[in-house]
Parts: sequence; C-alpha cells; structure tokens
Amino acid sequence: MSQTVGDFFWHRMHEWRAHTIFGYPGDGVNGLLGALNRANGQFRFIQTRHEEMAAFMASAYAKFTGEVGVCLATSGPGASHLITGLYDARLDHMPVLAITGQQARTAIGGHYQQELDLPSMFKDVAGAYAYQASAPAQVRHLVDRAMRIAKGSRRVTALVFPNDVQEAEYSEPPRAHGTVHSGIGYREPMVVPHQQDLRRAAEVLNAGKKVAILVGAGALRATDEVIAIAEKLGAGVSKALLGKAVVPDDLPWVTGSIGLLGTKPSWELMSNCDTLLMIGSGFPYSEFLPKEGQARGVQIDIEPEMLSLRYPMEVNLVGDSAETLRALLPLLEEKADRSWRQQIEKGVAEWWKVLESRAMTSANPVNPQRVVWELSPRVPERAIITSDSGSCANWYARDLKIRRGMMCSLSGGLASMGAAVPYAIAAKFAHPDRPVIALVGDGAMQMNNMAELITVQKYWREWSNPKWVCCVFNNQDLNQVTWEQRVQEGDAKFDATQQIPDVPYHRFAELIGLGGIFVDNPDRLASAWDEALTSDRPVVLEVKTDPEVPPLPPHITLKQAKNFMSSVLAPDPEETSMLVGTAKEVLSTLLPGKK
Repeated sequence: MSQTVGDFFWHRMHEWRAHTIFGYPGDGVNGLLGALNRANGQFRFIQTRHEEMAAFMASAYAKFTGEVGVCLATSGPGASHLITGLYDARLDHMPVLAITGQQARTAIGGHYQQELDLPSMFKDVAGAYAYQASAPAQVRHLVDRAMRIAKGSRRVTALVFPNDVQEAEYSEPPRAHGTVHSGIGYREPMVVPHQQDLRRAAEVLNAGKKVAILVGAGALRATDEVIAIAEKLGAGVSKALLGKAVVPDDLPWVTGSIGLLGTKPSWELMSNCDTLLMIGSGFPYSEFLPKEGQARGVQIDIEPEMLSLRYPMEVNLVGDSAETLRALLPLLEEKADRSWRQQIEKGVAEWWKVLESRAMTSANPVNPQRVVWELSPRVPERAIITSDSGSCANWYARDLKIRRGMMCSLSGGLASMGAAVPYAIAAKFAHPDRPVIALVGDGAMQMNNMAELITVQKYWREWSNPKWVCCVFNNQDLNQVTWEQRVQEGDAKFDATQQIPDVPYHRFAELIGLGGIFVDNPDRLASAWDEALTSDRPVVLEVKTDPEVPPLPPHITLKQAKNFMSSVLAPDPEETSMLVGTAKEVLSTLLPGKK
C-alpha cells in the first residue's frame, strides 16, 4: 500500500519526537486519524471531551515539559473550538502546534458545509505560522517549519489539511524550481548578552541599596541562579503568578505573589526599593511596580519585545535567564549593609502570621482561604498544582507555599476560566508519576471542567501514580467578578449574573467511578485533604465555601474603599454577612493596627 499524506505527516511528527496528541475526532480529519491508527502505537492520542480542552492541555503540556504541545481537531466547529486554549498558549509564550481538517480543495470557496477560512481564523493566534496544505509535496516543509518555529519562537503554529490532501498519495518534492526541501531538528541556543551590557547592569545593581527582584515564567529554569543573585544583593524576591515555582516560599526573603492577587510584602518591596531587577516576566500591572523614576531598572528576557515594556529600564539584557544570571553573578558586589534584607524578612514573617489568622477566621460555612492553608503543608513532594481563574486563584497565589521540586501553573496572560482541570490532566500525561492537584471554582466546573472529569475516569488507570485531586470551591457565586463589581465599580452584587446553581460535584465524581469527598465544616478540612491525597484513585474534594470572604488586593486605594463602602450602602443581597465578614479585613488594610 502506498504512503498517504496522513502517513507521512505522522512519520514526520515522529521524527520531531512529538508523540502526545490531545484532541477530538471528526470526519474532517479522518485521513489523519486512519494514518494515526496505522502508526503502530508510536503516538499517544488523548481523547478529550471538547476541543477547547484539548488546546488547554497542549498549552499545559508545553509548560510542564518544555516540548511542543500538539492538539488535533476536525474542520469547522472543531477548529474554531480550539481558539481559546490556543490563545492561552500564545499569551503565555508556549510552543503549541494545532492541526485541523478542512473541506476538499475543490469545495473551498463554495460555501460548503463546515467550511471556514481557517488560515485567516488562525492568523492572529498562530500568526507566527499558519498555513493550509494544497499539495502533498508541500507537507514536508509545512511540518518542519511549524515545529521549528513553535520550538524556536515559543509560539503557536497551525496547519490545516483539506480532507482530500490527507488521503492523497504522498510524494517528495521534486528537484525542480519552486520546490522546498526542508529538514528536521532544532536545539535551543545559549543566548547571553554582551559583556559590556552585563557590566552596565552590574553597575546599576551594585549601586542600589534597596534591590527588588521580580521573577516570572522565564526564570523557572534559573532557581539556583536567582537565589545566588538575591543573596549577593541582599534583595527580596517577588513572583508573578506564572513564576510562582521559581523560588521556594520557605526562603525568608521571598515575598510571594505580586499584583491584585499578591501579598503585602511584595507591595512594600516594590514601593520602597531603589533598584528593580526583572527576570523573565511580562507581569502586566505597572501600578504594582515602583513609581516611574523611583528605581533604576535592569531587565532580562529572551524576547526583545518584552523588554522595558512595564517599567522604563536603564539596562535591557536579551538572554536566557539562567545563563545571563550566571554571567552576571561574578560582576556583582556582596552587599555589606543587610538592613534592607532584614526589613524584608521581618515583613514576610509577619505576613505569614496574617495569612494564618485570616485563614482561621470563622466563615459561613468554610473560609476559602483555609482550604488552601490546610493543603499547603500537606502537598506531596514533587507535586504539580494548577489553579483556575477566579477567587480561588487568590488563595493559590497567597496561601500556597511552594517548595523546591514542585511545579505549578495557571492561565496567566489570558486568565481564562476553565483551564485548571485540563491543565491537571496534561500534567499527569507529562509526568504520570507525580501527584497533581487542581484548585477550581464552581463557575469553571460548570462551564467546562466537569466534563473533563470523564477524561480522568477514562485514563487514570494508565498513570503510574493515581494521586490526582480536584478541589472545588462551591460558593454558588461567580465570586471574583462579584468582588470586582463591589470594589472597582461600587456596585452591589447582581444576582442575575453572579449566582449559579448548587451542584453536587463530589457525587458526580462518585457516579463515574472516581472518589468524592464533601466538606462543609472547617474542622474536617485537614482530614479531608489527607483522605484525598492517600486515595487509590482520583478524587473530587468539594468544599462549601463562604462567598463573602473578600479576595482583597494587598493595598486598597481610597477610590476602591469609597466604591466598596457605596456597595455596602447599596441594597446588596448579602449585605449583612458581608459586613460581618469583611469589616475587619478592610479596616486592617486601610488603617493598619485597627481591627
């Protein structure tokens, strides 16, 4: 039997060592699926419940492995369903290849069923490389360029295959004018700035008396180097959400997350520093960085487009974070005056006590902060933790202490709901021996994550370690938006948009053969986590949490305080419990020492 384009495609993908595919079938990719079936088990196809989830999984797989994540969908609606997950990868600079079907070449342009202009549709999200195959001899360089660009640029790429091309006999490009003869292979280069630029950066950092460091996802492979630099400079280190695992939280000078979901020590670090070193971060909120002109700045990033974007930097260094820091370290002088570091450590120690106090405050029925506070010391070694967007991300950002060897992530740049469970599933296929924990709000579970529990049920017996826990914060409220409406707009809770149905998530898990645990008593939380983390199968831990515990930012402005008070005075459906539940926290934030 002659080799089809589909057969050649998978052979080429095998040569690129891309062996895990997340996707959903459809007749638009039948030629590719038939060839995949003939590939003699060289690939692992993960059947998701929805194409959007497949794209999220591809994005997460790239995050947790460093390899290209691959997702597959049929033509028309299958292809369009990928878009949200692909944007997650694009905004977080992850290498992902999307593969979709298309109608036959003779039908294109004829308003055919499920015919969409897919190259145009993908042009923004996969703008680095999005092409449609038109002839068999073209496929070789399409695959090679899509994979090399995804790997080398950490971008999303997309390939579209009309169904008649998939089933056509493959032929190599002839040796003739107008043909392309590509090859496979890519190795990441070592990128280090010029020595002159490193010396300029060292001059700035050596002159600083109060150095602050901000790390992001680009520093995840530079843990030892960040620690060495921070120790030499006597600096504090704050973390963008995607950089939460860069340095462990048990170091006394690590101030934790920064931004709306951040900590008071991170706010104080940026407010009082005279020098800022930003490493591998595209943290978007400039108002949480030093005021312009307050601090001298040095930034390290592998992508020039991200330099001096959030803060006007004095020295911009294009380079790999770990290699650049190693080259910079010998040029730095040890800070003799440690008063700045001592001030940071004192603030961090006090903050952990504040968080514990907040977590142990009574609520109706369970304080959501305590859910993560009780989890934190129980997280197994080498665990991978994922979080959804929403109020649960506040507790993930602030209350979860990351230790060395752990991994964690969430939808960063896109901040999309519905990513935690597909991220957690991808984590298991990337590292089947590691425990995985997903923190999810009930809004995201209802939106699209409940269905993916079926994917867990389908595959979990293949995992060498069955520890996989999905913790659902059930508060029957789209909570983050409710608080944003109150604090940012001064509006009362709008039940029509914010209230969602009460669903027994743990019972759904039990119904499909997974473990289910329900908690509505805070004293039961610790034992519930112990039970979930020692189960012989994946578990859904559902906690009935209080929606009136505020996910307060580390610093509330006067305008936000006024808006908050006007929302209290408005006819809010939860006015009474909200007043009781938040007065102490708001007053202690606005008026330190007052409770």
